Amino acid sequence: MEKLSINKIRESVMENYRNVALSNGALENNEPEYCCTSKSNNYNNISGNLGYSSEECEIVPEGSNLGLGCGNPQAIAALKQGETVLDLGSGGGFDCFLASKSVGDTGKVIGVDMTPEMISLARNNAKKGNYINTEFRLGEIEHLPIADSIIDVIISNCVINLSPEKEKVFAEAFRVLKPCGKLAISDIVLFKPLTDDLIYDPSLFSGCVSGASSIEELKNILNNSGFNKIKIEPKYKSREFIKDWAPGKEVENYVVSATIEAVKKCN
Repeated sequence: MEKLSINKIRESVMENYRNVALSNGALENNEPEYCCTSKSNNYNNISGNLGYSSEECEIVPEGSNLGLGCGNPQAIAALKQGETVLDLGSGGGFDCFLASKSVGDTGKVIGVDMTPEMISLARNNAKKGNYINTEFRLGEIEHLPIADSIIDVIISNCVINLSPEKEKVFAEAFRVLKPCGKLAISDIVLFKPLTDDLIYDPSLFSGCVSGASSIEELKNILNNSGFNKIKIEPKYKSREFIKDWAPGKEVENYVVSATIEAVKKCN
């Protein structure tokens, strides 16, 4: 089988998430085949299975919760008033709007997404909800449109696995974090090597499966990027919802959700 190029992976991911943004969460004719979610159109129920409370699902603007993700980074972020937060792959703005409530008017939240349609959707949602401390920027997580050392906390929900250049992602995360800044990420990790038919399936790259790395690989990348206090905790119960991402392909036998935490060394 021919190995997928970086450009082909990016195109597949962008096409899927462009369709999600254009559908604005409604499962219509432009629904992507796979997209880190089940086929259910009850997004609050999906998010509840990922660890979000019913209150969290209800306080955000309609259209921001697209039922995407594999966990709840808010649960490990421990955000504080006045902090500056960056969301990698911010989608419709769901996690950004939750973070906005936590950091308050003295804080700031920045969402970065590489899909123009998602940025447009998130900005419209921010306007609807009058989120004056939240902004969305178009950009790639491998090349963040963020200045050096200005971020207190980086959150992300099932996005870094989509990148074919994870070393660049974590190097950029390290660059933009303040000293003592932290990562608080939910993502997918491998616990068993993928078969070739799963590895080379473009739809499973955009479906948060084929791009997953092992825990050991991620720890090495984080360590080489300069992070310490690295903690990766797999959530094996997540197999219950992962099996719905690609029915019949048994992807739940290879990947699992995990929380990923790390800290930029203090000066």
